[in-house]
Amino acid sequence: MNYEQWRQTAAQQLNTHNPDENGKIDAMALLQAVTHKSRAAILAFNDTTLTDQERSILDTFLQRRLQGEPIAYIVGEKEFWSLPLKVSADTLIPRPDTEILVERTMELALVRLAQLQEEQKCQTFGEKKSGRILSGLRILDLGTGTGAIALALAAELEPITKRRQIPLEIIGVDNVPGVVELAQQNALSTGLSVRFLQSDWFDRIESKFDFIVANPPYIAQDDLHLSQGDVRFEPRSALVATEQGYGDLRHIITAAPVFLKPNGWLLLEHGWQQGEKVRSIFQKNLWYDVATIFDYGGNERVTLGRWKR
Repeated sequence: MNYEQWRQTAAQQLNTHNPDENGKIDAMALLQAVTHKSRAAILAFNDTTLTDQERSILDTFLQRRLQGEPIAYIVGEKEFWSLPLKVSADTLIPRPDTEILVERTMELALVRLAQLQEEQKCQTFGEKKSGRILSGLRILDLGTGTGAIALALAAELEPITKRRQIPLEIIGVDNVPGVVELAQQNALSTGLSVRFLQSDWFDRIESKFDFIVANPPYIAQDDLHLSQGDVRFEPRSALVATEQGYGDLRHIITAAPVFLKPNGWLLLEHGWQQGEKVRSIFQKNLWYDVATIFDYGGNERVTLGRWKR
C-alpha cells in the first residue's frame, strides 16, 4: 500500500466513524508523523510504498484515532505559536484560543520594555560603569504544562530584549514532575531560555514579577463537556477546579499580589461564560484596570488586572 492509498482509506474510515471531524486532515497528520515527511513531500511522492513497520504503526495510530484519542497525544506533538511542542497524557493540548493570552501579554510587555529603556537612560554614567545590573523584565507562567505560553513569550521577547540590552527572565512552574521535565525538553528543542520549576502555584516562588500569566483549571466537576471530544483524554487535574470551576482562578487572583512588582499585571485564561464572575473576583480584591479580552470566536476568554502597590 502506498501513501495515497493509505491516506484515502484512513480518511474514509475516519469520516464514516465521525462525520463531524475532517478525516483527510487527521489521516495526513498521522502519515506525516510516521513517515517523517512533509505534507508537500507526501503529496508529491504519493505513490511511495509504505514499509511494513510504517504500515503497522499507522494502523495502530488509526485505531487510536477512531476511538477518539486526540491526534496530539497519538503523535506526541502539537504546534503552538509556530513552535512544535511535545505533549503527553499529563498535559493539556495547547489550543489556539490561548494565543490570545500571549498576544495581550506581549502588548503589555512592550509597554513595560519602553519604561525600562527610559530607566536605563536615567542611570548615571557611574552606575553603568560600576556594573550595576539593570532592572529587567520578569514573567511567571503558572501551571505551565507543555510550556506553551512561556515559550511563545520567550520566542517573541528574547530578540527584542537582547537588542535593547534588557535582562529577560521567564519562569514556568507546574506541580507535576513529569510535566516539568517535558516543558524543559521543549525549551531545549526550541532553543529558548525559559526556566521550568516544580511548584504548586506560588509555593516555591520567592521573587516578584512584572507579569504573571496562567491557563489554570476552570471547568466544574459536573460539566458535561468533560465526557465529550478531546477533553475526555486530557488530565482532570489540569481541567477541573473546585467552586464550580472558580477555585484555582480565585486562589491565583488573591495570592498573586505578593509576587508582583508595583503596577504588575496578572492575566488569566478562563471559560467562555466565566468573564463576569472572574472580573468580580479581581475587583473585590482591589485590582485596577480589570478587563476581559475576547477570543477568536468572539467569546470572553482572558481577564487581566493591574496591581498598583
